[in-house]
Amino acid sequence: MISDLIKNRRAVFPVQYNEQPIAKSAIEKILEAANWAPTHKKTEPWRFKVLTGTSKERLGEFLSKKYQEVDPRPKQIKIRKLLENPKRAGAVIAICMQRDPKESLPEWEEIAATAMAVQNMWLCCAEMGIGAYWSSPGLIKYMGEFFELNEGEKCLGFFYMGYTDEEIPEGVRQPIEEKTTWL
Repeated sequence: MISDLIKNRRAVFPVQYNEQPIAKSAIEKILEAANWAPTHKKTEPWRFKVLTGTSKERLGEFLSKKYQEVDPRPKQIKIRKLLENPKRAGAVIAICMQRDPKESLPEWEEIAATAMAVQNMWLCCAEMGIGAYWSSPGLIKYMGEFFELNEGEKCLGFFYMGYTDEEIPEGVRQPIEEKTTWL
């Protein structure tokens, strides 16, 4: 049931992933789920760049080096995390948003549509037993130096995916009644 899937979806971090690879067909299924997100004016702003194999290592090296360039006091633990997390993942998908060239709707709507596409991916991963995590480090503003981005395209983060052997804890939420006003 979809409500159970929504309630059981969790962030599963790269440090929790095992070595099991993710099949290309599974990644394609996840991306197809993303493609069915709602989109105002049918702009379909989501764009994805899939990193597997050595491209994940190159991403980690880029992020680690860029962090050391831009932070006046880089922390060794963060350098290591930026370097290692992409390698730990079965796949990393760069989440990008292509702005409508006519700017026929507010940018926040295009970002929201892209986020809905990512939610579809996350729910699909949960259904398939694949752990996932959306990371949006400050370094995403430099991704035009790593990826070829089109005019008006920006990177919104990375969707890390991997299988895990760990038990995923149940989620906790405050009651919806505390967040709802009936008029």
